[in-house]
Amino acid sequence: MTKIIALVNRKGGVGKTTTAVNLAAAATAAGKKILLVDFDPQGNATTAFGINKENNLPTIYDVITGQCHIKEATRSILGTDLSIIPSTADLSGAEVELVNTRNREFRLRDSLKYYENKYDWILVDCPPSLGLLTVNSLAAAHAALIPLQCEFYAMEGLNQVLKTIEIIKKQINKTLTVDGILLTLYEYDNPNTLHIAQEVRNHLDTLTFQTTIPRDSHLSMAPSFGRPGVWYHPWSPGAQAYQSLTLEILRKEIKS
Repeated sequence: MTKIIALVNRKGGVGKTTTAVNLAAAATAAGKKILLVDFDPQGNATTAFGINKENNLPTIYDVITGQCHIKEATRSILGTDLSIIPSTADLSGAEVELVNTRNREFRLRDSLKYYENKYDWILVDCPPSLGLLTVNSLAAAHAALIPLQCEFYAMEGLNQVLKTIEIIKKQINKTLTVDGILLTLYEYDNPNTLHIAQEVRNHLDTLTFQTTIPRDSHLSMAPSFGRPGVWYHPWSPGAQAYQSLTLEILRKEIKS
């Protein structure tokens, strides 16, 4: 059965897209067939795989607005079992265009049904907001993965994300769960990082991944080469951490 995972956080700059891109690449290396949906109008996940956003080919915007079939917008990454549905700034208009559309919160879910059992995981990179696009992602997902930077303001946002997930679960998607909270941009010698990490684990230990993602320049440089960090520099601390995260998720799936 295909598992749909929404990567969500209302705050930007927490490593959400970096996680989506590198988890997708690491999972493929671990033998999984992966589809990455870039559901953020910024299109950073699209850029991370070197896809030209100016070529006017179909995107996820065309899919959810009914202008094309999802198969037409899906691109295979050559030589891998990884595919991506790209995004452009056009997607930012979808929330307004769909506002009066019937079942607007299920547009992504209904589109992804075509790929049921054709991928092991479908990863959805959500925008840094809790608007209609994120609601669509959570309505389609089996699980949410929450990247969290170890800082005070990110902690404030975490509570809102968890409340939103609970509302979606009650009202729209009863099978939605939280796969885990992922501590990102981790600085092992920073007292504030250690304090926030300890607070998260004290209150949400069972929801928090053991793996932490360190701040790593190789991860931030990789998109400029059109490659995920785990391909650009596979032996860097960040790439190794995403490989560990993949194994941790796979182990949790086996146990469940």
